[in-house]
Amino acid sequence: MQLQLTSPLDMHLHLRQGEMLKNITPLSSKTFSGALIMPNTVPPITTKEMVKNYRDEIVEAAKDGTFTPYMTLFFSNSYNYEFLQSIKDDILAIKLYPAGITTNSEGGVNSFDIETLKETLEAMSQLQIPLCIHGESDGFVMDREAEFIPIYKQLATAFPKLKIVMEHITTAASAKAVLEHDNLYATITLHHLYITLDDVAGGMLQPHLFCKPIAKRPEDRAALIDLALNANPKVMFGSDSAPHPKSAKEAPGCAAGVFTAPIALQALAQLFEQHGKLENLQAFVSDNAQKIYNITPPKKSILLEKKEFIVPDSYGEIVPFLAGKSLQWSIQ
Repeated sequence: MQLQLTSPLDMHLHLRQGEMLKNITPLSSKTFSGALIMPNTVPPITTKEMVKNYRDEIVEAAKDGTFTPYMTLFFSNSYNYEFLQSIKDDILAIKLYPAGITTNSEGGVNSFDIETLKETLEAMSQLQIPLCIHGESDGFVMDREAEFIPIYKQLATAFPKLKIVMEHITTAASAKAVLEHDNLYATITLHHLYITLDDVAGGMLQPHLFCKPIAKRPEDRAALIDLALNANPKVMFGSDSAPHPKSAKEAPGCAAGVFTAPIALQALAQLFEQHGKLENLQAFVSDNAQKIYNITPPKKSILLEKKEFIVPDSYGEIVPFLAGKSLQWSIQ
């Protein structure tokens, strides 16, 4: 049994910097036609020069002409229309982080007052630059995403022409909210389709499953699975693949992030087949994103076959999701 995917896309990817970028970029460029690259580097990507330099670094590391890094800018409410117009052709979206909410987000937004954000968001609306948001409050960890939903709704109402992407949603409440506004969309990760909080901390603590937003309840996972498996046009695949060395994961102050990039398509094929929805995988991993972002990625055909694949214990110094486990699908 085989399955051909055309131009798969990962619409939320962390490639880090330096040697780590050089080592992990080929693991995405091998199987994906393109990816939306997150800007929370050190320092964050905030200028046209930084965007171009980071893109060049990724293209060189990819060594694959059929992989497009779609670049993003780290949000600031100081961006005006003139600046955004000058950088529009170099980016696909702008990523907003609440200050200090996740890895390298200390320079994020402290206030979601509409008047404070108005100039930048109106300019983005006029220039048709989508806004991607890591939507969490600083409240109790299990409630952070739910507490952010009113902000999504407020922004969607105040800026109806602005495309807003709810990044890596993890709750049934978010799965419901994304359907309530025409200009709201969402990415869903592989790991949030597979695990709940019980997998992370129900027995022995599993540091390689710790991420932000943290995995939630079984009913939350079920709501995400329903959206993804039915390839709802409001959602698309975004791995949020976030590599950290083993020494940073198996340590006090465990770094947040799950590394899924090299095994994502195999694991998604297994999940979709188990639910009898294999025919919807193409839309979830490519077609929906092309329509939402109005992009045409490079043509790339990936052939999956029903053949056992043992997930490696590590990729260099990084432990992947499902390390050592057997998957039923391989990439030919």
